Amino acid sequence: MVSRSASRRRWSSRSNGSAYRRSPSGSSRRSSTSWSVWRVSEMPPIRIAVMGAGLIGREHARFITESTAAELVGIADPSQHAEEVSDRYRVPRFVDYETMLDTAKPEAVVIALPNVLHAPAAIAAMQRGVPALVEKPIAADLRSAVEISRVSNQTGVPILVGYQRRHSPDIQRARACIEEGALGDVVAVNGMWFVKKHDDYFDVSWRRHAGGGPILINLTHDIDCFRYLFGDIESVHAVMSNRVRQFDVEDSGAVLMRFASGAVGSMTLSDTVPSPWVWDMASGQAPYFPHTPANCYCIGGTKASLAVPAMELWSHEPGGDWRDPLTRKILDTGRSNAYHNQLNHFAEVAHGKVAPLCSAEDGLRTLAATLATEMSAREGRTVAVQELLAN
Repeated sequence: MVSRSASRRRWSSRSNGSAYRRSPSGSSRRSSTSWSVWRVSEMPPIRIAVMGAGLIGREHARFITESTAAELVGIADPSQHAEEVSDRYRVPRFVDYETMLDTAKPEAVVIALPNVLHAPAAIAAMQRGVPALVEKPIAADLRSAVEISRVSNQTGVPILVGYQRRHSPDIQRARACIEEGALGDVVAVNGMWFVKKHDDYFDVSWRRHAGGGPILINLTHDIDCFRYLFGDIESVHAVMSNRVRQFDVEDSGAVLMRFASGAVGSMTLSDTVPSPWVWDMASGQAPYFPHTPANCYCIGGTKASLAVPAMELWSHEPGGDWRDPLTRKILDTGRSNAYHNQLNHFAEVAHGKVAPLCSAEDGLRTLAATLATEMSAREGRTVAVQELLAN
């Protein structure tokens, strides 16, 4: 186990002010270099082990083996799936993650375990000086998320939370538009998340009960994306319905948001509706869904509006208003994959080259906004996010 002072020195370069600046939402980003050209090939592959062999854990293992920036050195999970990963990629398989940390001695880990295990696994890694990519949400509850953030700050060992949309070229381009002032003052945003989940999805019992619905499983991605683009969410008011399936958990709903900037937002969601109006399909970035070009976010500014992920920028000529024709410009984003970008970024984080794009503190604040949404729907009132963070 490394000492706290040693691990703090190892990542002291992560806040290098000459290359990075702090964003309004609390995360750091490169100020002058697009991340599609991050030169991870100039660094030796980082030795990464994966905790958890569920669907997303297996995907992470695959991404690592496809990358020149990383090397898979172990998988920890007592299930048969872990044995399959071990055989496929010829890496050691461990029943528990602590044995893997002490035996395989990875330089970094991906934590894709059940949410209740995120905190103990992340803390075990940080205590050994090992950076972690923690799948979303950062933890099962705010107290655990606070503890992860505290230990990260105390040890100096970085945590990257796996909100992969931040690493997508469309979201990066949208953020650049906002920061460059192309939209003017952002005043409002509208988002949609409409999909039709298959009946077998609900054979797993916890998906039919509180906590297993689209707020905590799916909407949290959109909440984090909105925080990344527009800054912290100040308050939410949500209404939910279970009218279609009649399960204990919601299947449809709507959320109103007020941002600290003064902007307002809305998000409608349902997992009972066939549609292309969901980032996973519209962006073509999700490996599990067919690419169906469409838009899911409409961002309104005083100079222009932007539809994402098609990246349609709408504006009047200077001095124009609603009586005048609109012009449409399609913005180029380049081609890259959010998951691969996230892995390349994590390699740089683990090497001590950059600060995490979604830090433990970011993950904590996104979780607070997500839980505030759930609380609002349950209690039928507007909930200030700070109300949860203060407890």
